[in-house]
Amino acid sequence: MHCGDVSARAIAPAGASRGSAEAVDRRDGGTRLGGMDVTEAVAAVNEEVRAVLLGVDVMDQGRADQLLDELDPSPTRERLGGNVTTAASLAVLHAAAALRGVPVWMQLGGGAPTALPRPEVQIIGGGAHAARTVDVQDFMIVPMSARNVDEALVQAAEVYLGVGTALKSRGRVNGVADEGGHWPEVDSHEEALALLVEGIERAGLIPGADVAISLDLAASELAEGEGYRLASEGLWLSRAEWLSRLEQWCTEFPIVALEDPFGEFDLEGLRAATELFGDSRLVIGDDAVVSSAERISEAAAAGRCNAALIKVNQAGTVTAAAEAVRAARDAGWSVIVSARSGETEDVSVAHLAVGWGADLIKVGSITRGERTAKWNELLRIAETLDVPLRPMPAGGQTSTRTNRG
Repeated sequence: MHCGDVSARAIAPAGASRGSAEAVDRRDGGTRLGGMDVTEAVAAVNEEVRAVLLGVDVMDQGRADQLLDELDPSPTRERLGGNVTTAASLAVLHAAAALRGVPVWMQLGGGAPTALPRPEVQIIGGGAHAARTVDVQDFMIVPMSARNVDEALVQAAEVYLGVGTALKSRGRVNGVADEGGHWPEVDSHEEALALLVEGIERAGLIPGADVAISLDLAASELAEGEGYRLASEGLWLSRAEWLSRLEQWCTEFPIVALEDPFGEFDLEGLRAATELFGDSRLVIGDDAVVSSAERISEAAAAGRCNAALIKVNQAGTVTAAAEAVRAARDAGWSVIVSARSGETEDVSVAHLAVGWGADLIKVGSITRGERTAKWNELLRIAETLDVPLRPMPAGGQTSTRTNRG
């Protein structure tokens, strides 16, 4: 994106597990690069998108995004491609910030924040991120007692190292998953959760009080018939049995957040999980709401979830994602701004999380360059603002130490 002497770039991420209603990427298919080539998407930016955005004021993000919507009004961007509209929309945002000479987070119009989003960091990867060695997709931590970004990331790194040491002592080190977390070389989900607790304790921190656990169940990937298949354990569980399993984990381990605890089409399961856990934990909608303002409002009215994961590439434009944030806040929900499993060195997500006043920011683990690029950008933002982390939302508060052992 060029505007006078200003030039700006943005890169769209990609997801391994996806909601059926989110914007789809445009890929070339065929044999080149395993069918994942984006030559056609780049051509669409250089031709169709360039033709409509040329001459548009980059300060008018809404108008630019409206033009992108008009190019492809389909909800899932199946004609133009969600990666095309996402990259173009973010590039407009970056160009506007560069033209004004301000940080991208400031261009989003929220004013100077009084607090920054609390990091949510993957320590063990599973599900589609690790060849389904275990079924749960993300075993994450949330630094609870950390007062600032620097302290939170140090705690996360110490826990990561602690889990690595624990795995090494068992002779079960097997590399990293898609988002940089440890490969889940474990025999059960409970063992993975116990490893997180051990890692927290090895770091000299108190489970639940200093550092708590967050899970991305990605249950749409597990849904089978009227229940859920845990392939790694050879189990099929009914909705009630799966809910009971989640309740057991929440009783035994200091879990503060459950993302996608039931499949996107299991509306009764999502409602039951919110009823059971919503007063004490975040019940986060991802696949079921796909960063859609309309879907978030509908879910909130039906008592499904109390927090929304926001991903710009699900919605396809910055404006659509911002509307989803507003809908979540109007519903009294918490907001988590998230990266994807297929990430790049683009650091937009750090600015979006700060500019939109997100409660949490989720970008993967504390390793791999595409992840640390975003954490480092958050650190740089924190240096300029010198404000504390946001408190953990009320639905995700805990001071309970694990009951195991």
